[in-house]
Amino acid sequence: MSVQRVLIVDDSKAFCLFLSKIISADPNLDVIGYALDPFEARDKIKDLNPDVLTLDVEMPRMDGLTFLRNLMRLRPMPVVMVSSLTEPGAAITLDALEVGAIDFMVKRHTSDSQSMEEYSAEVVRRIKNAAAANIRKKNVQTTDVAIPDVPILNQRIRADKRVSPELKRLVAMGASTGGPEALRKVLTDFYDPGCAVVLCQHMPERFMAAFSHRLNSSSRFSINLAVDGEKIEPGHCYVAPGDKHLEVVNKSGSLHCKITSDPAVSGHRPSVNTLFNSVAKEVKRGVIGVLLTGMGDDGATGLKLIHDANYPTIIQDEKTSAVWGMPGRAHELGGADQAMGLECIGPVLNAINKKAK
Repeated sequence: MSVQRVLIVDDSKAFCLFLSKIISADPNLDVIGYALDPFEARDKIKDLNPDVLTLDVEMPRMDGLTFLRNLMRLRPMPVVMVSSLTEPGAAITLDALEVGAIDFMVKRHTSDSQSMEEYSAEVVRRIKNAAAANIRKKNVQTTDVAIPDVPILNQRIRADKRVSPELKRLVAMGASTGGPEALRKVLTDFYDPGCAVVLCQHMPERFMAAFSHRLNSSSRFSINLAVDGEKIEPGHCYVAPGDKHLEVVNKSGSLHCKITSDPAVSGHRPSVNTLFNSVAKEVKRGVIGVLLTGMGDDGATGLKLIHDANYPTIIQDEKTSAVWGMPGRAHELGGADQAMGLECIGPVLNAINKKAK
């Protein structure tokens, strides 16, 4: 990876210097400056031509979201939002992801050496992820979608049976970087009242309620954070809570959510692998696996297990993924029946579920 030039935009000079010290410690990142408000940032972007930007949500003279909208219209570039852990901050951050930000990180000061090391690693990872991301994803056309004919998916769905007399299919989804908007797109386009959805998105706990509410507002599924022990019902979507794993368990033929605080898997809690592994193990029929954009490899081995159980599996293609890490790894492992553009996934799920028994 070549050295990426980073511009920090934050109204706190102290936090700019704090963040600069963290970022500059990595040899592949070069902090070329900082700006204390969006107008200064605008000038420095023109003068310094950064590769990636960190942008505070709460800014003077012009809020971060307004500045981001202007930036993505005039000079699209990878942006990592810096957010507080407040409820309004969470909502604005999700707005920023919708507008075009690649990722976000929580603003945090810490004096504990271990916490500082963990936070520094997270900051560097998110900035590198953003720098490597495909910002063209926001230009994906969503009208007049030609639904691809996918014989293997049709074949597998026809050969499979319902999960239970009341539940036609269980669709298991996972995502990370770029996932909030990808999941929103799929769940806006896809709906079948006979199906249920379980999903895992890497996101801090404080953001999960706002995230699930946002998904619910744009989908015909009833979407909520999963609750330990609740029965999985058709027409509902169950979201893994922040900092906890979601698993699916089979109790006498009916499916239920299981929430645990077990250690992180693949570096994550919640983990897509944990969810997918439980689905492959506990659900005896009627499964569809979907793995969307994300850095790393979480979910890849789990999707392979779903695939090897002879269930249809779909991954988001490289062109429309913000980061093709997780779906790309699933492709390498042979765990995907089909890679397709984000705009096709919802319509394909609708089409293949119409053909289900």
